[in-house]
Amino acid sequence: MTTHFTVIATYTATSDTADEVAMLLPQLAEASRAEEGNISYTVARDLEDPRRFTITERYVDAAAFQAHRDSEHFQRIGVGTIIPLLDDRVVSAYTGTGAL
Repeated sequence: MTTHFTVIATYTATSDTADEVAMLLPQLAEASRAEEGNISYTVARDLEDPRRFTITERYVDAAAFQAHRDSEHFQRIGVGTIIPLLDDRVVSAYTGTGAL
């Protein structure tokens, strides 16, 4: 059995920026999946509220998640471009065990 570090982020864009966020998130996801400690990174857009996105990230450990947060692509795309377009952002972290 292996342990992992999971992050679930909910981003709520403004009505005016939701489509722009929808175009930017796949760029962030692609770069994040290439990180050494990343296991998976998925993005989903809410069917009832298209302003809301759920990002589910899985890393080998908390240090790998911190490396993600410190990465050039997260700082540029996430912090520099996406986050300013949001009304709200909630990030929760979990540890888990099981098959990967």
